Amino acid sequence: MADKKTGSANKGEVSVYKFYKTEGENKIVRTKRDCPRCGRGVFMAEHKDRFTCGKCGFTEFQRTERRSGNKSESKVQP
Repeated sequence: MADKKTGSANKGEVSVYKFYKTEGENKIVRTKRDCPRCGRGVFMAEHKDRFTCGKCGFTEFQRTERRSGNKSESKVQP
């Protein structure tokens, strides 16, 4: 029978302590967002342009600031 792999090769291990931050003596603050579908305790992954839930697959895209395409603003009035 094959030996069971141990150590950092396990993908199932999550560093949960990175999801929380302590402020002061007794205050604990979450650093990641909760999934709106799954509820509290399921955190969403932060990507460059979106937040994604690893459990249900819910994706929420971040809005980027764009220049307005309104041509009336770019006209110079005498």
